[in-house]
Amino acid sequence: MKSQTLFAIAALSVAACATTKVNMSTMAPSPDPRVGLRAGWMDAAEAAWNIHLVSTTPPSPDFINRSTPCDFQFINSDMSFTGPYVIQGNFSGVQVWDITNPKAPRLHKAFVCPGSQSDVSVYRKLLFVSGEALNGRIDCGVQGVMDTVSHDRLRGIRIFDITDIANPRHITDVQTCRGSHTHTVVTSPSDTANVYIYVSGSAPVRSPNELAGCSGAPPDSNPNSALFRIEVIQVPLAHPEQARIVNSPRIFQDLVAPAHHGEAPEDIAAAAKAAAEARASGGFTATRNGVEVVLGPRFVTFRLDSIVKARGGTGTPTAADTATLRANTQNIVDLIVNPPSRRPGPPPGPTQCHDITVYPAIGLAGGACGGYGLLLDIRDVANPKRIGAVADSNFSFWHSATFNNDGTKVLFTDEWGGGLQPRCRVTDKPEWGADAIFTIAGATMTFQSYYKLPAPQTPNENCVAHNGTLIPIPGRDIMVQGWYQGGISIFDWTDPAHPREIAFFDRGPMDSTKLVGAGSWSAYWYNGYIVSSEIARGLDIFELQPSGFISQNEIDAAKLVHFEYLNAQDQPKLVWPASFVVARAYLDQLARSNGLAPGKLAAARSSLARAEKLSGPARHDALAQLATQLKSDSQGGAPQLVVNGQEQGRAADLAKVRTLVTAVADLADAAR
Repeated sequence: MKSQTLFAIAALSVAACATTKVNMSTMAPSPDPRVGLRAGWMDAAEAAWNIHLVSTTPPSPDFINRSTPCDFQFINSDMSFTGPYVIQGNFSGVQVWDITNPKAPRLHKAFVCPGSQSDVSVYRKLLFVSGEALNGRIDCGVQGVMDTVSHDRLRGIRIFDITDIANPRHITDVQTCRGSHTHTVVTSPSDTANVYIYVSGSAPVRSPNELAGCSGAPPDSNPNSALFRIEVIQVPLAHPEQARIVNSPRIFQDLVAPAHHGEAPEDIAAAAKAAAEARASGGFTATRNGVEVVLGPRFVTFRLDSIVKARGGTGTPTAADTATLRANTQNIVDLIVNPPSRRPGPPPGPTQCHDITVYPAIGLAGGACGGYGLLLDIRDVANPKRIGAVADSNFSFWHSATFNNDGTKVLFTDEWGGGLQPRCRVTDKPEWGADAIFTIAGATMTFQSYYKLPAPQTPNENCVAHNGTLIPIPGRDIMVQGWYQGGISIFDWTDPAHPREIAFFDRGPMDSTKLVGAGSWSAYWYNGYIVSSEIARGLDIFELQPSGFISQNEIDAAKLVHFEYLNAQDQPKLVWPASFVVARAYLDQLARSNGLAPGKLAAARSSLARAEKLSGPARHDALAQLATQLKSDSQGGAPQLVVNGQEQGRAADLAKVRTLVTAVADLADAAR
């Protein structure tokens, strides 16, 4: 999400929500109840399918009731988890929620520390917080930073000790040349003395007068350039105050600018109207990619400040300063887009990543880097290396990545419009602002399909693909994902060529007359619940409901996976304990896919239930016998089971049956 955005959220009274619940279990509801929902802040109408809203908690008073120069006090951002706590970032700081009772989350701590976007991560007793905006201060003050160059400014990573999570203790800051829009905590199996942070900064490069060594020149003219690189921070666990940048790998250098689609016709028309209105009222505009755009107040303020200082002046810019900027605005924008020092040939690709998801268990990371999706080798954590890259003209802005559990697929999101615009309108193409699913073979990523929220949203709802995680259902790739004011969508991408929505939750827009930013920034599964960071409305907690798409056994199996802490971008390997419910979940999947004949399913369920009632050697023997029967058929040999003296035929889904065999064999071993 762009840090320059100002979301104006009206202070409305909290009222009871009018809710529409749909419980159709075998097919999507028609008509879709998400269409036409009543607008409102805390009283918007809601629609839910195969999911239950356990609680919704408004933002903490420390952020809602405060009046400060900070522009972003109402924007909740991403989340991290530790123990019973949800740590929720906010453009004005961090909120810590105790969700021991998911029906009634309790605000444990809210501490104000502006800087945007406060992307958060935890590791043991350390909390890491991103800062990128120009108003962030090293002392967490709310007065902002007015000067273009200031040693009071924080752009980088704040590090806190949260041994006492109600009283976070500031340890140190690691300043970076482009700030930290997002960051990713990375652990190394071979380096347990340190934890590492990959920093993705997307803001303009700082002046070297503010942070020594910063340069926005091309790398071939300045080897220390802050462009085309990420920062790798090493944090010694015994001495986190010694955290420092240890590497700046240029993981996307030498990529050329990819082809990309233009804007939708209605957006081009809206931009032209806004530009005309801005010009008429004395605002600043410039043409970029053939479209006239309105330049934001930060662009104008800082350029005017530079003009004043260049002539040796102080104080408020004069009319002559404004005229000078107006006469040179287009040239300034052109130089930003096409610097004169750029080498000949095709224009370069992205100069920064937006977000990186690491999967240490398989030694890979997925980098969502503006115009590309990257595959990185992170076996040497301090020295990530690009091994693959994909581009897609249907993608506008590669935003984030998620691997499936066995690492054979990766899903990238496209944040077309920067999270600030309505990109789920009925007129928007389904390939734009969507997820793209790839299979992975070695270093090669092969495109399979797109997934986009299937319910059209209004022009007054910011909506595009955003952050999510896997739901730990064994044997399947199920993901929950936030779509801003598109709500949350849960979909099955086990078959990467045919993803399918299987549950959803949505609210009506914040305002029925204009676009006011809100919605789910991120939706993550954590220890049995789905937690959603609602930009304007606080914190939502959900539970899955059994349906024709997900059985109760599958939900119960997912709840067996317990995290001590969770950072969504530090993807953990999901492992299930030996459990009867896991075996029953596989049987449910075989029933749903017709992977076993009905008689064989019934016999296997009966054998499993009978074994569960036994103990010790008797349980082991019953489970071992069942595993042997299942294994025989999965290998294409004799019929799997005989019921009433009649053969039931071989399994149609041999791979799933083999997975079931392993689960039953694990149960047998546990019974010894």
